[in-house]
Amino acid sequence: MTHDVSDSGARAPRRFTGWHALAIFGGAFGVIIAVNVALAVNAVRTFPGLEVANSYVASQTFDARRDAQEALGWTVEADADVAAGRVVLHITDRDGAPVIVRSLHGVLGRATEVKDDVEPVFRFDGQAYVAETPIGPGNWNIRMTAVAQDGTEFRQRVVLHVTR
Repeated sequence: MTHDVSDSGARAPRRFTGWHALAIFGGAFGVIIAVNVALAVNAVRTFPGLEVANSYVASQTFDARRDAQEALGWTVEADADVAAGRVVLHITDRDGAPVIVRSLHGVLGRATEVKDDVEPVFRFDGQAYVAETPIGPGNWNIRMTAVAQDGTEFRQRVVLHVTR
């Protein structure tokens, strides 16, 4: 009985052709381009906006505002109690004593997007400014503006890292 090689079920090895190379490179670059487009779209969609409308105009009074703010000698730190749903701002003077401000406004939000932004109402409890607001874990910013008793405006972005 004679057996033909073609009847044994063995196949000739497939060759790697230029079309195979083109398909692999095209697929790889297609994935890279798709990921870049997705990241760019999400970056633009979640951009929180401008800090100032005209940076040149804002720069004209920057030095005077910075000097007045630094002359106050305030230090600001933030804490959060996730279980109690509370954010605490500690504003202290050079001696470490709590500062009583004329007014305080803050916007609490994620560092990367504005959809979670809230404007908590801070009240002074004798040691710090406390706001009842639910907060989850993650990186947060408090963009605060306080007005000193002498009318000096104090602006600062306070970073708040919340863990469970």
